[in-house]
Amino acid sequence: MTAAATLKPAELAQGQLDAYNAQDLDAHCAFFADDVVVADLNGDVTIRGIAAYRAKYTQVFADFPKNRAELANRIVVGDTVIDHERVYRDGVTEAFQVIAIYTIAGGKIARVDFRK
Repeated sequence: MTAAATLKPAELAQGQLDAYNAQDLDAHCAFFADDVVVADLNGDVTIRGIAAYRAKYTQVFADFPKNRAELANRIVVGDTVIDHERVYRDGVTEAFQVIAIYTIAGGKIARVDFRK
């Protein structure tokens, strides 16, 4: 699946998740807006812009080559997608849970708010 303005919000969320699990950085980043913002839920902004986003996930994929996220639940309301995920870093240690709230604008993911 590729990012395109015709994809529905849930399709964008799933596409980026599939690319994330494949550790396909180019495909993963294609789902995000050039001015993407990533923040802790109700907290600090941790990433601004696709270049910073790409740098972060280049490092994540390098540090955790067996990294993958499993979708536990998804809620879609308009242009907002809320995913509950279990993230496995190395296949040995126990998964941790996150909530990712994706805000869609202009056919791309414009903002992600995380809660661990």
